[in-house]
Amino acid sequence: MKDYDQLADQLRDKSLKLRAGAQYWIALAGAPGSGKSTLAEALKSRLGELLTIIPMDGFHYYRHELDKMNDPAEAYARRGAPFTFNAPKFVNAVIKARQEGEGLFPGFDHNSGDPVENDISLNKDSKIVLIEGNYLLLDEKPWSQLQNKVFDETWFLYVPLPECNRRVCARHMKTGLTKQQAQHRVASNDSLNAQLVTEVSIKNAQRIIRIN
Repeated sequence: MKDYDQLADQLRDKSLKLRAGAQYWIALAGAPGSGKSTLAEALKSRLGELLTIIPMDGFHYYRHELDKMNDPAEAYARRGAPFTFNAPKFVNAVIKARQEGEGLFPGFDHNSGDPVENDISLNKDSKIVLIEGNYLLLDEKPWSQLQNKVFDETWFLYVPLPECNRRVCARHMKTGLTKQQAQHRVASNDSLNAQLVTEVSIKNAQRIIRIN
């Protein structure tokens, strides 16, 4: 796709201008269903070893941690909302990796519903580091530390909210939910998260990405 090719070319040019040993860190924020992972993988397929993707998904709280929250039922129902992520762990890990140029990060197993520790590796050979997640550009702490301490460039992937909600609804239905169940989950959780992400991130992003 032309848009993906152009973005990849721009990042390749950035990598060529870096001093030896330097890295260029990008935040890719967007609402659930905006296509962040699709964009990230499209760039990876074009840039190869130049680019390392670090998704935020691995920093979901474990289910046993949700079980210990004040309202576990609410925590499960709102899983994916900011408070269901271990934000301090995420922010500290990203800041440390930015300082050192390398690190290990958790992935996420959708079958078990839990993170997988040390699943993603960043090494110093990666010139472009793309952090992908919903809440990278929030104003509140500890999220807000990322904008000043980590990222060279911040992107927001814009897709109209109705389209995001439609995509997430379809995603839920693929897991076996009925259309009514999927729509309820979107209305009670995903659309709330999407609205928050869009309202805040679009103000804080240095660049708004629209994929045609």
